Amino acid sequence: MTQTSFTPRVFSGIKPSGGLQLGNYLGAIKRFVGMQGSMETIYCVVDMHAITVWQDPKDLANGTREVAAGYLAAGLDPAKSILFNQSRVSAHAELAWIFNCVARVGWMNRMTQFKDKAGSNAEKASLGLYAYPSLMAADILLYHATQVPVGEDQKQHVELTRDIAAKFNHDYGVNFFPMTEPVIDGPATRVMNLRDGTKKMSKSGESDMERINMLDDADTIAKKFKKAKTDPEPLPETVEGLATRPEARNLVEIYAALDDTTPEAVIAQYPGAGWGTFKPALADLAVAKLAPISTDMARFMADPAEIDRILSQGAEKARAIATPILQKTYDIVGLLRD
Repeated sequence: MTQTSFTPRVFSGIKPSGGLQLGNYLGAIKRFVGMQGSMETIYCVVDMHAITVWQDPKDLANGTREVAAGYLAAGLDPAKSILFNQSRVSAHAELAWIFNCVARVGWMNRMTQFKDKAGSNAEKASLGLYAYPSLMAADILLYHATQVPVGEDQKQHVELTRDIAAKFNHDYGVNFFPMTEPVIDGPATRVMNLRDGTKKMSKSGESDMERINMLDDADTIAKKFKKAKTDPEPLPETVEGLATRPEARNLVEIYAALDDTTPEAVIAQYPGAGWGTFKPALADLAVAKLAPISTDMARFMADPAEIDRILSQGAEKARAIATPILQKTYDIVGLLRD
């Protein structure tokens, strides 16, 4: 089998449903920005994934622009990274169909996120929701991405991507698709709910106080952190003391991620501190780091035509990479194409 050398390349994306929140920033966007310049970076607004459940069309269009605004406000540079929305590059859907024919039903049945999202109404869920891990694999492999920065909850999907790539390569006797590696590092790769440290921070939570929205102003950010749920005990002397304290651990990890440090360093800075000391310090840090981003996001959102221009230009660059890879995939499979 001919060996293929793959160019180091990063791909990742965020779904535009419900608005950006702190988990998207710390778990994804902040890391995306940090990877710029180290290798080729491609970042996407995965709007086709959003419609696996029904979306109001106006909300979807606005949400797509909001995610793009978040990328830009956080420091993604369209001159350094390719930034686009998924539906502008039809090759994503085309490769996804081929992967639908490579992936096995048993693999899809093991995907825990479908079970979580569909719940007891799986029979009423869309086929898209069931099959979307195949589309996610296409998103990644369409660019021969070698690395994907993801949160812990997405690791299973990258493993499926590797399974699909391995089966395709084996079935057709090629080494065409890479074995993509998930990149899961740093604190707060899974940001938790400010009202319940055992639940992931979500755009769809019942109370707005559960999350930090990336469009929240400085006063709102400070208020939410100061009112975040904690336990009665002060911070421990060592990070091991956070193991059975989910709310405390979450706030310490958020502080560490915002301050580009480690939970150990945070505990060393605030050993035994009470929440009356720590939460205001966290609120001040969060305002300093996040309020400028929310201000810039609002500025970008006020000019949707500029966002659309940036996404369109990014899609052109994405197609330049994706089109030859898709064409070669068609050739390998034996599908005729002009």
